[in-house]
Amino acid sequence: MFWNAKSGSVHIDNTEMDYITFGMGKENLVMIPGLGDGLTTVKGMAAILAFTYKSYAKDYKVYIFSRKNNFERKIQSFQSIYSTREMAKDLAFALNTLGIIQTNVLGISQGGMLAQYLAIDYPALVNKLVLVVTLSKQNETVQAVLNNWIQLAKESDYESLIIDTAEKSYSEKYLKKYRCLYPLLCKIGKPKDFQRFIMQAQSCAEHNAYELLNHIICPTLVIGGSCDKIVTAAASVEIANKINKSELFIYEGLGHAVHEEAKDFNSRVIAFLK
Repeated sequence: MFWNAKSGSVHIDNTEMDYITFGMGKENLVMIPGLGDGLTTVKGMAAILAFTYKSYAKDYKVYIFSRKNNFERKIQSFQSIYSTREMAKDLAFALNTLGIIQTNVLGISQGGMLAQYLAIDYPALVNKLVLVVTLSKQNETVQAVLNNWIQLAKESDYESLIIDTAEKSYSEKYLKKYRCLYPLLCKIGKPKDFQRFIMQAQSCAEHNAYELLNHIICPTLVIGGSCDKIVTAAASVEIANKINKSELFIYEGLGHAVHEEAKDFNSRVIAFLK
């Protein structure tokens, strides 16, 4: 298969955590996708994702991890959700199971929230860190977006959820080209139920690692979009200002989908990792 792309899973808590891997490099790179993982995992996506991120294949052994397939709502004294910190703990378990003791980490959106806790709680694990269009504490913009998405998911309104996500993620220039695909996109990938997405969205809505960011000791690249309508560009600035060994780059005119729209995104990340 292309770039030695393979699918796999790790058994954890009476369920599985799906992942794909590709590439032939000596260094590891773990990618953590965003909230879309709540709708569908990376299972069966090895060839597609390897092609999408083929620029990393020469220098890195790349792993892309989903969250666990099934969540059990955790009822504790101060916590009633499966938190981003618990998700990071489970990911660290999966990495240990696979014998990965040190890796570079790239987290996008909600994946960046997990990546923050990986670097905070397991500093020896993370070599270099890339945080893309993510946040460390809540703001009014992301709360409004998440509340709307959670409501649409509760109503099983997949079409509205997909369209609103696209409209808030991409630039107008990009949308003019691809709005014609909405009917197709709204027919594929619909989950049997939306509980997994809802629980992941709730974990985003409660994520708050801001006061712990100064515990991140590895070199960190923070990437945002000036027109981000989901987490805001200010969220990227907040993170970079709080992490000691950090670099900040804001893509002007782009929003939450900078990793898909910016032509130099992958080369920028690779330059930082090297």
